[in-house]
Amino acid sequence: MSLNGKVCLITGAASGIGYGIATRFIADGGRVVIADLKLDVAQEAADTLSKQGPGTAMAVAMDVSDEDQVNAGVAAVVEKWGTVDVLVSNAGIQIVHPVEDFPFAQWKKLLAIHLDGAFLTSKACLPHMYKQGSGSIIFMGSVHSKEASKLKSAYVTAKHGLLGFARVLSKEGAAHGVRANVICPGFVKTPLVEKQIPEQARTLGISEQEVIETVMLGETVDKEFTTIEDVAAVAHLFADFPTNALTGQSLVVSHGWYMN
Repeated sequence: MSLNGKVCLITGAASGIGYGIATRFIADGGRVVIADLKLDVAQEAADTLSKQGPGTAMAVAMDVSDEDQVNAGVAAVVEKWGTVDVLVSNAGIQIVHPVEDFPFAQWKKLLAIHLDGAFLTSKACLPHMYKQGSGSIIFMGSVHSKEASKLKSAYVTAKHGLLGFARVLSKEGAAHGVRANVICPGFVKTPLVEKQIPEQARTLGISEQEVIETVMLGETVDKEFTTIEDVAAVAHLFADFPTNALTGQSLVVSHGWYMN
């Protein structure tokens, strides 16, 4: 399988998992769009990746919860490269509170980035995929698409919601050769996860080491974090799978934390 020449739009791609996926796609010859909140940060990441070849990268500024920014970003991609072959809706945040203390504004902010972002980017890319009769949409879910954890009501709700949205897209897109799937990683040691460790330690009244060993990795088979490279490999599989045989699915990458 090869992404050679395919246009791959990845949100939240200037760092973390998104950057890792972009790195994997570039190495396979993809034309990668680094979409992130700040254009200068996205451009720096795109410049670095373009030097690694054989693929190339461009940058767009995109707040995935802002319809105008999403539409403008996708339009810029289509103007330069003609279409979008792969969408990886990866942008996300984490906010933790007990339900009774969860500020409504923060609840709405998290759902907007995860769910509205998936909806708006998909809506903007689908006409181009439908026109060419092919495409792959990939949502970044989580083990929390399958399981729940304390303090993460908004995040768990959002990640569960992505499963339903992907299944609808898979049914609507099938006639147009467009597939939709969800990657469900376990804990990946990105800045987003590292930020959670002291937050959960304070909230739960336990040490940071206990958060890692018990809360985050306690249900894995080997007490290991999932790597960015693990997730990028699954993204590559979903991006270039050739038929509708693999659509409407979720693949858990979690060192056995969740098994189905």
